[in-house]
Amino acid sequence: MNVLIFGATGMVGQGVLRECLRAKDVARVVTVGRNATGQRHPKLEEIVHADMHDYTAIESRLGAFDACFFCLGVSSVGMNEADYTRVTHDLTLAAAQALARLNPRMTFVYVTGAGTDSSEQGRSMWARVKGRTENALRRLPFAAVYLFRPGAIQPLHGIRSKTALYQAAYTLARPLFSVLRALFPDAVVTTESIGLAMLAVAREGAAQPILESRDIRLLAERESSRG
Repeated sequence: MNVLIFGATGMVGQGVLRECLRAKDVARVVTVGRNATGQRHPKLEEIVHADMHDYTAIESRLGAFDACFFCLGVSSVGMNEADYTRVTHDLTLAAAQALARLNPRMTFVYVTGAGTDSSEQGRSMWARVKGRTENALRRLPFAAVYLFRPGAIQPLHGIRSKTALYQAAYTLARPLFSVLRALFPDAVVTTESIGLAMLAVAREGAAQPILESRDIRLLAERESSRG
C-alpha cells in the first residue's frame, strides 16, 4: 500500500506517520507539508510545498497512491468565518480535488472533530465549516471517504503538539488521561489509535463514513489484536 499524509508534523499527523512506517503492508509513505518532518526512514519520502492551495507544481508526484490521510488543521480561536474557511475548507478541497482526479481509486481519510455540524446550519462557526468540508469531500469521486471525529486526543510515544498552548495543556493533563480513559473510554483516543484506525479503513473500509471516538478506538483495538 502506498500512503500519502498531509500534516505529518502536527500532533495527529505524527502519530499517523509513526503507524504507517511501522505497518508491514505499507510500502511507501509520502508526506506533504510546508515543513519537513525531520525523520529518516527507508519508506519515507517528503514533499515540502509552500502553497497548500495549489498543487500544480507537484502533481506529477501525487499519483499512484492507495490512501491519503489528511491531518492538517488549525484552531478557529481568534479567526473569523471567512479566514477559517480558507484554511480549513478551501485548503482541504484544493488537495482533495487534485487527488480525486489523479487517484480515483484512493481512500481519503479526513480528521475533523467531535461536534462537527453536518447540517452546516448550527451556531458554532468551526463546526459549520468542518461540516461543509466533510460534505464537500463526500461528493468527490474517491473510492471511499472516511471522516474521523475524535474528541480528546492523548499523544503517545513522545509526540508533541507544535502549538505551545496546546502542548502545555497536554502536559498538565497527562496524569489524568488514564483516569479519563477508564471512566469515559469512548471520549478519549490516542495518536496511536488514530493511526491504526486510519490504516484499518484504508485496508478494509468501515461500516459508516463518519467515525466518532468510539469507532476509532474499536478499529484500533481490532488492528492491535491482529498483531
